[in-house]
Amino acid sequence: MKDMKINLYNNFGEIEFDYKKIISDLEGYFQGEEEISLILVDLGEIQRINREYRNIDRPTDVISFEGEEEAYLGDVFICIEKVGEQSQDYGHSLAREFAFLLVHGILHLQGYDHQNLEEEKIMFSKQEEILNALNYRRN
Repeated sequence: MKDMKINLYNNFGEIEFDYKKIISDLEGYFQGEEEISLILVDLGEIQRINREYRNIDRPTDVISFEGEEEAYLGDVFICIEKVGEQSQDYGHSLAREFAFLLVHGILHLQGYDHQNLEEEKIMFSKQEEILNALNYRRN
């Protein structure tokens, strides 16, 4: 079976951890013909997107938009500054936080959600399963 294809658009600039390895690891984990776009942005851009599409005028860490075509799952936007901030807040590596946000975004595109406790339990359990399998564990 073919690996998922993650198209990378780095609109942020220089990043101080090996995010390309994480992307490659996740492409290998998720099997299938699906494709997504991963767009790396700064605080201002993620806040603009959050305001425009979700009517929430503040920055967030990750936003996903489902694709229109069958093999195209959609777009995942990750705010790199939030990766740094949250890795410090939660006491784990930049790589682990980035992997967490990317997995979270991909799972949303695959139909997982966390609108209620039951959905959250299923989605968060799946996230941990993937992150542990790829050795992006909590410190």
